[in-house]
Amino acid sequence: MSRNRWHMLRDDDSVTLARRVPVRFDLVVRTKLPAARKDRIAHQIRQDLWRALRGLRGFAPAVQVTDTQDGLTIAAGGEVSGRFPQAEAESRLRAVLEDAANRARWVRCAT
Repeated sequence: MSRNRWHMLRDDDSVTLARRVPVRFDLVVRTKLPAARKDRIAHQIRQDLWRALRGLRGFAPAVQVTDTQDGLTIAAGGEVSGRFPQAEAESRLRAVLEDAANRARWVRCAT
């Protein structure tokens, strides 16, 4: 069996990387980034997202990267089975997405 159990869903202007299909965003935080390769950005964000929230029981990460006129719009989060501390999880996710070092690394790896 393949160890890669990630689903990459593509359409004209977006890429969604998710553990489970259909994709569900029980937890979501959005941000914007400069234009870069959507698939690489999605993988980079997913890795950091998982590291920050891996202790969240029933969590299945998902990242959606959409082209816009200004660059990319990112929706990061995913599905959470059961009850969870939403404010705390959003705060941890927001900290990952707004970290300047993370953002610079993501764009550098995806250009």
